[in-house]
Amino acid sequence: MGNGADGTPGNAYRAASGRGSSCAGSRGHRMVCVHDDRLGREFSPAFAAAGFRHEENVLMAYRGDPPRVPHAEELSLAVLLPVLHETWRETLPDAGDEVIEQLARRAETRLRGAGRVGFRGVRSSGGEIAARADLYVHDGVAQIEDLVTAVPHRGRGHARALMLSLLAEATAAAGLVFLVADAGDWPREFYARLGFAEIGRTHDFVRA
Repeated sequence: MGNGADGTPGNAYRAASGRGSSCAGSRGHRMVCVHDDRLGREFSPAFAAAGFRHEENVLMAYRGDPPRVPHAEELSLAVLLPVLHETWRETLPDAGDEVIEQLARRAETRLRGAGRVGFRGVRSSGGEIAARADLYVHDGVAQIEDLVTAVPHRGRGHARALMLSLLAEATAAAGLVFLVADAGDWPREFYARLGFAEIGRTHDFVRA
């Protein structure tokens, strides 16, 4: 996405916003993704004035040695879906059952997101899924996504154990392993301690 005809970010914002509005139609929720860090920062004031919330993301690539740990448990959809239902119900307690079902079922479409897609998890001593994440591998590139630790099991090392297992699997299959983290939230520091380093930033502008 470049600047406008006169080279100004304002004109580029108006062009992007106009295209986004025409595609969104009457939908209430709109999101514009800017994958260029400089342009994202330049667009930010104009989007803010138009009522959009700015979300900044950090792209982080793994720079450490491959961990020598066993691979994590592979979770089937039959195992994962009840966990997703519970997570979404905790997140959206007022949502209807149909909404929760649709959100949980998005996992089915994620299976088409790369050449190889897998859901991984680690269990607590009691057998519950304590932490889970997605792994995508395609053409020598791997992405770790949607790392979640269940509320009752937080602070017990489950996320770290899962990440090390995912890294062992991902580094064996890909030359580049990356993830996306919220620039303003603490997990990015957790990922840095595991050996991830920032390689870029993207920007999302959301209006609901």
